[in-house]
Amino acid sequence: MSKPSIPQGMRDFSAATVRKRNFILNTIRTQFELYGFEPLETPAMENLETLMGKYGEEGDRLIFKVLNNGLNDPKNIEKSTAAFQQVLQGKSAKDLTERALKYDLTIPFARFVAMNHGQLTMPYKRYQMQPVWRADRPQKGRYREFTQCDADVVGSKSLVNEVELAHIYDAAFTQLGLKDFSILINSRKILTALAIACGDKSRTADIAIAIDKLDKAGIDKVMLELEQKGFNADQRAFIQQYLSVKGTPDEVLKTLDALLGQFPEGKAGIDELTFISTRCSTLHILIDPTLARGLDYYTGLIFEVKPPASVQMGSLGGGGRYDDLTGLFGVPGIPGVGISFGIDRIYDVMEELKLFPDDINGNIKALFFNLGDKESEKAFELAQTLRQSSIACELYHENTKMDKQFKYAEKKGIPFVVLIGSQELEKGEAVVKDLATGKQSAVPFSALTAMFQ
Repeated sequence: MSKPSIPQGMRDFSAATVRKRNFILNTIRTQFELYGFEPLETPAMENLETLMGKYGEEGDRLIFKVLNNGLNDPKNIEKSTAAFQQVLQGKSAKDLTERALKYDLTIPFARFVAMNHGQLTMPYKRYQMQPVWRADRPQKGRYREFTQCDADVVGSKSLVNEVELAHIYDAAFTQLGLKDFSILINSRKILTALAIACGDKSRTADIAIAIDKLDKAGIDKVMLELEQKGFNADQRAFIQQYLSVKGTPDEVLKTLDALLGQFPEGKAGIDELTFISTRCSTLHILIDPTLARGLDYYTGLIFEVKPPASVQMGSLGGGGRYDDLTGLFGVPGIPGVGISFGIDRIYDVMEELKLFPDDINGNIKALFFNLGDKESEKAFELAQTLRQSSIACELYHENTKMDKQFKYAEKKGIPFVVLIGSQELEKGEAVVKDLATGKQSAVPFSALTAMFQ
């Protein structure tokens, strides 16, 4: 028999890990709720046609497809075999697969809005914290199953939404204890103007996808990809000049205006960046012309959060405006903007920087020792009294050596033990020992609750 295992790129989470993850999620959830966002959950699986064609060619390849039921039924063998051959030729085949695990939370959210827009109060503000799946190559900070944490606003074109989302990012990461993180912003309208300057507005996606690889691949690889996509030497030189723009927000905006301000799309993008940078001047905001966000559906301002430079990790979050995402589902004219937190990467960064609170690994205040039938009966009664006051505690499951019970408390990080023997029963008091200091004291049964509150 082979050893038990789990699929590559997926993980089990121990109690300590779950508590740390919940600390992150609860911190972010608090910010979402403060800004009026309400929760939503969508299914793990979506119809394949809902997802395909929404993430670009590279994204489509990373969608986990789910095989149809009954493929091995003798009645379906011939049909299934023909469908499999279609897939090998790069075509879709409904006889083989019609459903897929969701790749992100944005497209399922757009599908939900398209199905329910008549019943939603606009602008509709929702947040979502659920796992998503990608058939990616596992590596540090990149998993095949991971949790996304999104906030989106639909039904409004106001840039006030982008300002609020930037503030949510800043407050959440600050409260999690991160320092020196950066919220990068750019506008896809700037990239559209860049494509127009290169002679063809329809090539915005080609430029965005190439630029999006700059951090990982470097400028030479980006230029090579652009050459392979048909951009000539002058066009590549202009794009490289654009990618070299750096400085303070005012300096970047001035340079961008000189390069692309003559195009209406460029002027609109510069105006957006000016609006956001002015109203978020106290935040960790930087205008980064190299920010592209390779997904096809972005139309306006885009975000990305970078960790401190001391940490080797990709972005901790990202998002942007998508003013016609529901149009993909036959419901045009509903503008939207959203951001996403990369929970798993945030966890890894906080673990590396030791940012989790010391007391996060457990809230059990006391272990009642089991020292006999009558004694444990009283201990259980007192433990129930503590629990009714929201004080977490345990009763050791059997009457065994005290050394074993002490070791159990130490391994679980329980700070106090409560001992009730025959003498304590007679006196109506318990011996409470602080395992950190070794000090112990006699406490009346009636005062136990007050002691642990």
